[in-house]
Amino acid sequence: MSEHSIFTRILNGDIPGEILLDAGRVFVIRDINPQAPLHALVIPKTEEYRDVTELAAGDPGLLAEMVAAAKRIADEHANGEYRLIFNNGASAAQSVFHVHAHVLGNLEENKLVGF
Repeated sequence: MSEHSIFTRILNGDIPGEILLDAGRVFVIRDINPQAPLHALVIPKTEEYRDVTELAAGDPGLLAEMVAAAKRIADEHANGEYRLIFNNGASAAQSVFHVHAHVLGNLEENKLVGF
């Protein structure tokens, strides 16, 4: 059996991480290298899907739960306004192959940050 992803290890309490939300099949953590005042990661609890394309094909309902969690975090921390980013593949800056979405909020007007 392969080693669990860093996200699963955070969820299991094996390594530290700031969990902002634990909601059903997804959880949200604060990014350790933030690119915006709000920079959180929305992550399914399952490691079954490597990227958003696999997730959309395999479980669109789970993808919808991720989007709902992103909105909830943005409502709580960024007046409901946010960017939602999925990196899909190594050449697109995906470094952890356990699907996850970046939620960025409280951005300065017209400022592109990190992506």
